[in-house]
Amino acid sequence: MFDEVAPAYDRSNTILSLGNDRLWRVATTRAIAPRAGQRILDLAAGTGASAVALARSGADVVAADFSPGMLAEGRRRYGHLPNLSFVEADAMALPFDDDSFDTVTISFGLRNVHQPRVALAEMLRVTAPGGRLVVCEFSHPRSAAFAGLYRFYNDRVLPTVARVVSSNAEAYDYLNESIRDWPDQAELSAWIREAGWGRVAHRDLSFGIVALHRATKPLGGEPR
Repeated sequence: MFDEVAPAYDRSNTILSLGNDRLWRVATTRAIAPRAGQRILDLAAGTGASAVALARSGADVVAADFSPGMLAEGRRRYGHLPNLSFVEADAMALPFDDDSFDTVTISFGLRNVHQPRVALAEMLRVTAPGGRLVVCEFSHPRSAAFAGLYRFYNDRVLPTVARVVSSNAEAYDYLNESIRDWPDQAELSAWIREAGWGRVAHRDLSFGIVALHRATKPLGGEPR
């Protein structure tokens, strides 16, 4: 499914999110605060749009995804960047050594992992002590009125627009279902803590349509 939508993926996301995807990417990049000399793993990187923003800081960025089609599109667009590499990887069994990265981030991909709590533990494993996790993911608006409007958009408007702009409208039916079934901010925060992360916090973006979760891998002996 992801292979099929790769060529038009970024354009479709911008249209269907009414341009908010760019704002969410900026907020995620600021939360990561990348800098030269860091090693960053961007999971579910897709075509590499988020990874490129991180690589511009001078950090060494690995863009990992389980979709060969997405990675091929990313390499076509950004393969010339010397500090950005693309790796096919399963988030539940990452092909990296322990303590390999200063920061691990995943944007709008944790929902697509078969066992997200296993993936959160794997992210902890490959992060160096004191390193950081940043998760940007769809969530649930806290306002009942806004939540109703958001459901109407997802149920009625999004499928219609997706049929026009996307190369695979059925993929966006899946997107809608995965957002509806995903846990809220508090439950995802609990999953992150249970995986072993410390200093877990989150903030809402776009009235809670999206939540930005942050955490730190404890140093030896440090309480969570």
